[in-house]
Amino acid sequence: MLSVLRRHRGYRRLFTAQVIALVGTGLATVALSLLAYDLAGSHAGSVLGTALAIKMVAYVGLAPLISALARQLPPRPLLVGADLVRAAVALVLPFVGAVWQVYALIFVLQAASATFTPAFQSLIPRLLPAEDDYTRALSLSRLAYDLEILFSPLLAAALLSRITYDWLFLGTVIGFLGSAALVLSAALPGPAAAPADGTPGFAARITRGTRVFLATPRLRALLALTLAIAAGGAMVMVNTIGYVRDHLGRATSDVPVALGAYGAGSIAAALLLPTLLRRASDHTLMLPAAFASAALLLALAALTRTGAGAWQWPVLLAIWCAFGVTESVIMTPTGRLIRRSASAADLNATFAAQFSLSHGCWLLTYPVAGWLGPAAGLAVVALVLGAVALGAALAAWRLWPAPDTSRLPHVHTTLAHGHPHLADAQPAGGGWRHTHEFVIDDLHDRWPLRPHHT
Repeated sequence: MLSVLRRHRGYRRLFTAQVIALVGTGLATVALSLLAYDLAGSHAGSVLGTALAIKMVAYVGLAPLISALARQLPPRPLLVGADLVRAAVALVLPFVGAVWQVYALIFVLQAASATFTPAFQSLIPRLLPAEDDYTRALSLSRLAYDLEILFSPLLAAALLSRITYDWLFLGTVIGFLGSAALVLSAALPGPAAAPADGTPGFAARITRGTRVFLATPRLRALLALTLAIAAGGAMVMVNTIGYVRDHLGRATSDVPVALGAYGAGSIAAALLLPTLLRRASDHTLMLPAAFASAALLLALAALTRTGAGAWQWPVLLAIWCAFGVTESVIMTPTGRLIRRSASAADLNATFAAQFSLSHGCWLLTYPVAGWLGPAAGLAVVALVLGAVALGAALAAWRLWPAPDTSRLPHVHTTLAHGHPHLADAQPAGGGWRHTHEFVIDDLHDRWPLRPHHT
């Protein structure tokens, strides 16, 4: 997996920038929790919950808008500018004195992240055109996210034994500045080429990535798959403490052990996926993972109803580890599906749409996981989320055809004879028929499920 870092200097610098920024973000997460407690005391949980909601709203609402605004901008100033904004926010956070100021700064911070992440993701397939290299890069990226979840709290705990929490924000600032410096030093491609028929209007650019996403069967299925693993992930992220402390009556120190099992499962899957994806298709691996997420939730509901027992602790760890595996198996190959489904000009917009729509799935499952528990109990939460995951998995199975062929025959009925795109086409049915790698773009506005395509 590490061979891609040795062979590609530009990607190596971008990956290092991602890792440094992730460590800084992890330190900020810990520091923000302590800041919320200082400002709100016993209401710190509601402050953090609101901050998380603001994060999701920014991700869902702003990513397509920012992508449309930045469509023709060079990637380097876009990424560096986002890092500098994030560093500035982290620098100011220790000095706030009111909860509303935290909310305002978090919105700005997440708006910058909604700028950085899709632009960063869309660069990688352009830097690594070979499929194997890109798959390894996706697994490395997933591994970096998982290690950040495990490593950042440990680093924060070690630092807090010697410094106060407000200094952790300085670590965040250093992380974002380091990321910006590495992006500046990396050799990056220029702006993506404009669409074949010119640049569309601003309103069309806002919805362009979403239109590509929702018009492509495999991407519609990807959205359903994301909902399936969001159901399991929300159960883990929201209710781990409830299972460990309340249901099983174990010590607080066992909470990070359970979360560590979740992270370990995700890491193990990320390490194995480059090899597995050389032997099996994305379709073959991702669909069973969605059904597995549903089965795990339903098994968890049954387990919860049996009451607490010492034997349940290792079973819970195994289930949490399996949730991590299912999430990694679905999320890691996501970039491969997007690259296969979008033109170079639309990559940034399509990654922005995926960023927005996937966080919309989490925005749906987080409240179910958090609000239903106190009223109905953990067993009901697991049952409801299991039903959501099962419905999403069935939808993905219906939406994603097998085999998933990229080269598709189709007929153009509106392009005039002599159009450059029709150079290899043959007359057919009142139009021009040919076959090529098919994506939704200005010349292909819907998937050719019927014999004729306009």
